[in-house]
Amino acid sequence: MCSSAKLHKTRVETFSFARPAKTGRAASLGRLQLDGMKICSTNSEVRAASDDARAQGKRLGLVPTMGALHEGHLSLVRAAREQCDVVTVSIFVNPTQFGPTEDLSKYPRQFERDRQLLEKEGVEVLFAPSVEEIYPAGGATTWVVVEGLSERLDGRSRPGHFRGVTTIVAKLFHIVEPEAAFFGQKDAAQLAVIRRMVLDLNFRVRIVACPIVREPDGLAMSSRNAYLNPEERGRALVLQGSLQRAQQRFRAGERIAARLISSGQEVFAGEPLVGLDYFEIVDPDTLESVERISERALIAVAAYVGSTRLIDNLVLEVGTE
Repeated sequence: MCSSAKLHKTRVETFSFARPAKTGRAASLGRLQLDGMKICSTNSEVRAASDDARAQGKRLGLVPTMGALHEGHLSLVRAAREQCDVVTVSIFVNPTQFGPTEDLSKYPRQFERDRQLLEKEGVEVLFAPSVEEIYPAGGATTWVVVEGLSERLDGRSRPGHFRGVTTIVAKLFHIVEPEAAFFGQKDAAQLAVIRRMVLDLNFRVRIVACPIVREPDGLAMSSRNAYLNPEERGRALVLQGSLQRAQQRFRAGERIAARLISSGQEVFAGEPLVGLDYFEIVDPDTLESVERISERALIAVAAYVGSTRLIDNLVLEVGTE
């Protein structure tokens, strides 16, 4: 696998930020307690809950989400419950990670349903802040930027996306101060960027990656799957199909990345109504392209099914396939 001598830097930038529109129900929640689960809508409330847990010597786990929970999210919650004593789940549709033409306004918001699911999972704390709570009006917003990694894969296709992701995740880490934070492998590029941020900024948090959860037919679970009509839902399987085709060639002994990429792209040729964004083979940590797979590599794919952008990936590892 190719190695890189480049130094990745995480920088902090401060700028003025216009007041975003109020979204969701979080602003009216207050700190409630329903069947043992505390619902916090302010930074001070969730900090108090975290302080209470730490004062009792309990290990605190955080599962950051944007809501519209599915089995993939719940698998993160269960992993957190296994490894931690107290689990905090955040629900916040973060406006700073959406581009001006993306789906912020229509992103599914299902707070009552999400709340019920989290209660059933035994979550102790639900943090559901308003946009104003996270990005105060008239204040200064400080961007956290992981240079280099943030411009690769999804960062290249969605300029500014990872800047928004790392900024909100850094905020959550500071507010909640978890011992461990749980993320899905489906967002592999995001995972690499967050791990680099944690390393560069010396966060005292362990990043736990959890396996991709799939539908019975192989489609990776995503909140955006709800956008798909039945015809698009069938076409979306091309993402998993392309990964499997490349994996088959890898298992047959192919190690040249360009040939594996071509095999995956060929699958998309059979679905002309699905627009391929990227199909790449990269180092899982640096997200830099590799020419030949000698150890581990990430195959990552993104495509537009109708107007819905979906992502998927798998890890190839020499000696284990």
